[in-house]
Amino acid sequence: MDSVKRSAVTPSKSRLARTFAKVLHIRAAAGVSSDGGLEKTKSREKLKKNPKKDPSAPLYDDDDEERQKKAVKEAFLAKLFASLSSFKAAYAQLQFSQFPYDAEGIQSADQIIVLELKNLSELKQSYLKKQLNETSLESSLLLSEIQEQKSLLKTYEITSKKLDSHIKLKDSEITFLKEKLVEANKDNKSIERRLNSSGQVIKLENNQLSSLKPSHFIAYTRQTMKSIRAFVRLLVSEMEYANWDLDAAATSVEPGVSFWKENHKCFAFESFVCREMFDGFNYPNFSTHLESSSEHKNRADINFAIFLEMRSVRPADYLAWKPKSMFASFCRSKYLKLVHPKMEASLFGDLNTRNLVSSGEIPETPFFSAFSDMAKRVWLLHCLALSFDTEVSIYQVRKGCRFSEVSMESVNEEAFFSSDGTPETDPRVGFTVFPGFKIRNSVVQCHVYLC
Repeated sequence: MDSVKRSAVTPSKSRLARTFAKVLHIRAAAGVSSDGGLEKTKSREKLKKNPKKDPSAPLYDDDDEERQKKAVKEAFLAKLFASLSSFKAAYAQLQFSQFPYDAEGIQSADQIIVLELKNLSELKQSYLKKQLNETSLESSLLLSEIQEQKSLLKTYEITSKKLDSHIKLKDSEITFLKEKLVEANKDNKSIERRLNSSGQVIKLENNQLSSLKPSHFIAYTRQTMKSIRAFVRLLVSEMEYANWDLDAAATSVEPGVSFWKENHKCFAFESFVCREMFDGFNYPNFSTHLESSSEHKNRADINFAIFLEMRSVRPADYLAWKPKSMFASFCRSKYLKLVHPKMEASLFGDLNTRNLVSSGEIPETPFFSAFSDMAKRVWLLHCLALSFDTEVSIYQVRKGCRFSEVSMESVNEEAFFSSDGTPETDPRVGFTVFPGFKIRNSVVQCHVYLC
């Protein structure tokens, strides 16, 4: 650690030492002395040695004049680099103040940028017009060096803040993943207990297509719902970290809905995600392409084979294995549609994930990992639905419809009680959170938020 610190400090010290050396060199070139009498003494000695020399001639010889010009240029370059360093620091501050948005920081950085651009313009004009004369070269050089060092220090401070922000984001993601792991372990134990108590263990990979039952579809619907909610929790967490106005965001998704509790806004975001992810669910490969009779005949076998193939494979592994598969195309199109460019830029400060997805690559981020897991669940539920010999239809309930336990399940119990605590007899639907399905004589209830 000691050697690292010494190496970090030494360049700064040597740089300042070089600056002071230049200042002393400039003072010597200009003939400046602390007692103010050195130049006069030299002048008298020169006149004594050269009595025929014109008294009105310059006191400097050619070498002194060259050193003077060099010193002026060094002072000019010091000013130039100091101004550039200030510009760079202000630009870094401007970028840092955009995410999250800091109006005062942006205004302050903008003013400094404009000022430094003016300074650079003035320096350019003085250089072009060869007006580089300096009245106090040594002080100008020192002040420029101090300004440059301050600007570099500010740039390092901003970089440090960016790294701190990145660390906090990673800590948040780690905390979320730990919570997700704990929740997954609890869910696994709960599922195991239910399966052991009922004696019904569903192992689709050992089933034949002819033995496929609606209970298999219902069980996988629950898994899909959990995956979507896990992604929505991560999305809301990223929104909060980016200082989003969740009230405004929820209102834009579901306008005119009053939420019973503050944390109920997540249902609006879940509704939005479900609408985008299940759009085109009834069509083969989520496409409106009309299939031929031969394609329809083989559709069930193909989709069931895809379900068995993908079911136990991680989404990232499958995307790397088959980057040109229909699932890869589905995953790419749904991400680009669900996550708007402005939304991604606001959450993460750049469009790196979007650019990677567009080019067919697999981003290695917790956010895309959660998305791809959700996309895989929706895709396999779609394949399972198309594996049945009868059509599996998807439905949702319009806003204002009366609640019915036959086709709906409420995500909020508050709507069943009035303000005085008496039972509410006519609750109404605010919006559909998760769609419902109809398969043969079975109904998978849609999840709704009641007003």
